[in-house]
Amino acid sequence: MQTMRTVKTLIFSASAAVMLAGCTAGGNNPGREYAPNMYHSVAYEPMSQITDPDAGAWANSLEHGDRTGEYYNSNNYNPYKMNMRTPPAHTVKRNAQGWLPYRIARVPKDSIDIVVGNLKNPLDSSAAVLAAGKALYVSYCQHCHGAKGEGDGKVADKYAGVANLQGDTYRAMSEAHIFQVITNGAGLMQPHGSQISPEDRWKITKYVKALQKK
Repeated sequence: MQTMRTVKTLIFSASAAVMLAGCTAGGNNPGREYAPNMYHSVAYEPMSQITDPDAGAWANSLEHGDRTGEYYNSNNYNPYKMNMRTPPAHTVKRNAQGWLPYRIARVPKDSIDIVVGNLKNPLDSSAAVLAAGKALYVSYCQHCHGAKGEGDGKVADKYAGVANLQGDTYRAMSEAHIFQVITNGAGLMQPHGSQISPEDRWKITKYVKALQKK
C-alpha cells in the first residue's frame, strides 16, 4: 500500500513538473497556451495579414464547422482580403470636409501671426458651431483657463502662468493664432493636435473668440 502511494505521488509530482515546465517562457518561446481562445483576438489587426484560413486551426476549441483557424485575420469584405488599404502613391489624406493636413510647426509666440497669416477658420459662427465649441472647451480647456477664460481653472491653482484669455493680448490674437497654439502648444500650453481633430480645434477657436466678447 505504501509503495502504491509512493508511486502515485511520484507520478503526480512528475506530471505537475511537466505542466509547470510548459508554462515557462523566454526568448522566442511564448510558453504553453492552455486556453488559446483567451489569448488570440480574431479582430482585424492592421499591422498583420494572415491569409491562410486554416492558420491556427489546432488552437481553435470552438465547435463550428465553418469556423476558420484561430490566427486567420484577413478581411473577407475586402476583395483583396486586406485589413488596411495602401493609399496610392503621392496622395495626401484629407478629412471628411476635404481639408488638407495642418503642418505648421511650433514657433515662438511673437512670430505665430506671421506664420499663420494666410490661415483662415473654415467654420462659421453659427449657434451649432459655438455649442459644439463650448462642449469641447469644457472638456479640454476649462480645467486650465476657467469657465470664462480668465485663467482661473483648477489647474491654475497648482501651476502659475496659465493664460488669461480675457487679457488684451489674447483678445487681439487671430483665430489662426489660437488654432496654432491648440495644435502645437506654446509656453505652458501643451500641444493638443494629436488629441483634437482640426475641425474641433476650429470650433474651440470660435468659442474662445465668442467668450472674449462677453
